[in-house]
Amino acid sequence: MSIEQRLQDLGITLPPVAVPAASYVPYTRTGQLVFLSGHIAKKDGQVWTGQLGRSMTTAEGQQAARAVAIDLLGTLHVAAGGLDKVVRIVKVMSLVNSSPDFTEHHLVTNGCSELLGQVLGDVGVHARSAFGVAQLPLGSCVEIELIAEVQG
Repeated sequence: MSIEQRLQDLGITLPPVAVPAASYVPYTRTGQLVFLSGHIAKKDGQVWTGQLGRSMTTAEGQQAARAVAIDLLGTLHVAAGGLDKVVRIVKVMSLVNSSPDFTEHHLVTNGCSELLGQVLGDVGVHARSAFGVAQLPLGSCVEIELIAEVQG
């Protein structure tokens, strides 16, 4: 099954590349590696704010991380010249806005990791880090960055 078919089956339309909120670019490429800047969670076109363990549940955080993955795929589609040119998702780093006693950052980040696997298959399997932080830009609940290998 093609990537486009998987996206369609999941009801996903890739968004355009988001305009950076500060002085940076959405992605850079060096050789066959593409580095995507951190993408923050959005819901209904607005920043998805909240803090895991205080105002959000793990399940809500997973949905936010899934939303970030969709935005990352939109940027990666542009950066690679198409998702079919992605050789492998190399690394995902997730930052979770969380209370000091929240310990399920890894489960929140699964929302992103699982979607990458659903859309890209084995190409989407990646190394990963998930961190809890005191705050994120604009009060976002989740921010995720990604490194991918693409065809030359």
